Amino acid sequence: MWMVLIIFTINIVYVSFFTVRMILTLKGYQYIAAFVSMIEVVIYVVGLGLVLDNLNEIQNLVAYAVGYGIGVIIGSKIEEKLALGYITVNVITATPERALPKALRAKGYGVTDWEANGLEGSRLAMQILAPRKNELQLYDTIREVDPKAFIVTYEPKTIHGGFWVKRVKGGRLFNGKTTESE
Repeated sequence: MWMVLIIFTINIVYVSFFTVRMILTLKGYQYIAAFVSMIEVVIYVVGLGLVLDNLNEIQNLVAYAVGYGIGVIIGSKIEEKLALGYITVNVITATPERALPKALRAKGYGVTDWEANGLEGSRLAMQILAPRKNELQLYDTIREVDPKAFIVTYEPKTIHGGFWVKRVKGGRLFNGKTTESE
């Protein structure tokens, strides 16, 4: 029974590390990802070795498979908590007044807005850059001002130009360290 629990736990830890490493790699944190991968591979070899040494015990294989599945869920939850990177949010609202861009700017979001035309007439379109960790608060602010706003979110791969570049590259976005020149 102990072997089943050990294999199960090892695989949860391994797959969680695997998921986090993949996200780190995709977000451009190669050195941290390389460090995580060293730990990951040791855990993998130990876990797989335990299963292969005891292939005659079906419960070990089941523990390995179930641990893998739960590891995917836990790794995803860890990634959600880390919330690395930035998001770009496009918002289209039917309200022509500028209340929403003003409210968002007052909370520190970078907002570019313009008038647009939709199927049913004039609209206000906005593009907002925000850290992923602020994503839910951003949605809440948008819905407070306009519950019917159309919202589309994506993750930018590259950020270049604009007044936020210094803050994004310096890691100072949303931490209150701004200067008059920014």
